Amino acid sequence: MAILLVLIPLLSACSLLLAKGMAKSIAVVSSLINLGLTFFFLSQFNNEGGFQFGDDLIWVERLGLHFHYGIDGITLLLLLLTNVLTPIILIGSFGRKYDNEALFYGLILLMNAGLNGVFMSLDGLLFYIFWEITLLPIWFICAIWGGHDRIRITLKFFIYTFAGSLLMLLALIYVYLQTPGIHSFDITALYAVKLTAAEQCWIFWGFFAAFAIKMPVWPFHSWQPDTYTVSPAPGTMLLSGIMLKMGIYGLIRWMMPLAPAALKDSGQIAIWLSIAGIVYAAIIAIRQQDLKRVVAWSSISHVGLIAAGIMTATTAGLQGGMLQMLAHGINVVGLFLVIEMIEQRLNIRDMSLLGGIAKPAPKLAVLFMIIMLGSVAVPLTNGFVGEFLLLNGVFQFGIWAAAIAGLTVIFCAVYMLRIYQLTMFGETNQLTATTPDVNPREFWLLAILCVPVLFFGFYPQPLLDIARNDIENLLKIIAVSN
Repeated sequence: MAILLVLIPLLSACSLLLAKGMAKSIAVVSSLINLGLTFFFLSQFNNEGGFQFGDDLIWVERLGLHFHYGIDGITLLLLLLTNVLTPIILIGSFGRKYDNEALFYGLILLMNAGLNGVFMSLDGLLFYIFWEITLLPIWFICAIWGGHDRIRITLKFFIYTFAGSLLMLLALIYVYLQTPGIHSFDITALYAVKLTAAEQCWIFWGFFAAFAIKMPVWPFHSWQPDTYTVSPAPGTMLLSGIMLKMGIYGLIRWMMPLAPAALKDSGQIAIWLSIAGIVYAAIIAIRQQDLKRVVAWSSISHVGLIAAGIMTATTAGLQGGMLQMLAHGINVVGLFLVIEMIEQRLNIRDMSLLGGIAKPAPKLAVLFMIIMLGSVAVPLTNGFVGEFLLLNGVFQFGIWAAAIAGLTVIFCAVYMLRIYQLTMFGETNQLTATTPDVNPREFWLLAILCVPVLFFGFYPQPLLDIARNDIENLLKIIAVSN
């Protein structure tokens, strides 16, 4: 049944070619069906670990290709994130009129299908195919409906990500050719391959380049701020809320189990690159005036901590990474939704021209504050537990690494509180004095996002339980392979 998470949005996207006038309705209904299926899998999921709800079909027997897919705890958490955020992003887009809505919403559904496929794939080539499928719709969304200079910016984004994908494909093919007998891309066959230390080093960097670009991690980040800024709001939310998680997931599912020995040497370099990005991106975020650019740079900083914690290959680092992926996805989509609402009302994103919005729009101010506090990782919000576990994992790697990574606590508070102060507080001006408050649609979208910010801040245990055994199994695979 899990394949329905790919087929439903894919067939719905195709149906928009025949029912263009119903594009919004079809897109939302399709995403809600996927959301219902995801909750069904959650209700039937066995927390003891292992892949469930999947199948292993022979695709091309001579080449050892399988249409192999399934859901374990790690996958399930990312499917939850993907299929909770997709309808929110779709409904959030209703505030603007987009030319050729059938194409616009069809591309979002195609993106949804590709994302679900990436997280469920248990065959290396199938993973690569879905990985590339996600690139095309988001590129078209940004290039067609983006802002000023979108062609140059999105071309840079495409070249960066496509080049990284080719390096990943080369790494996958190399490991595939080392499988015995009839070569196979199946994940169990790839995991069983014994590579030398030198081979693992090359495999590690081939995968890391692709995943670091997608997240992105410094210094592979330069495409991101401009792309996030110029993209239409739904495109920015898809990129930041869900798509960058593909890179983090790739670290966990493919890079670390296939090159475990390289984590000791090359992994240290990658961890320090991630930590450098935490500080670098945060400092730049503090200096920005454009609301979108602040959140874009903050995303690089947050993802740097997630990547560093995961690559420590500790239980705390992996559990924290899973929690923080969910928290970051919820929080960053909420932040971009608020920015989109401000821009729709005032037609600007420059913080120096804003101020006092809390007076005419108190509901917006309260909802914005809850999401902002989650992003800052205030205790009893969804960002706190994951960040604490990540810093714990980095501390096990090294005291100085943890001390530098821990600066994210200070920097994040600075740039997020600065956003809130300059937009919501202070005196109103001629532009902001009559800012409309949220309408019912906007209120419920932000309120729905605020629920996990608060609930999982108080009680994160259900999320930890879902992936706990699969994380432990993954660490055993890494230890045995090493």
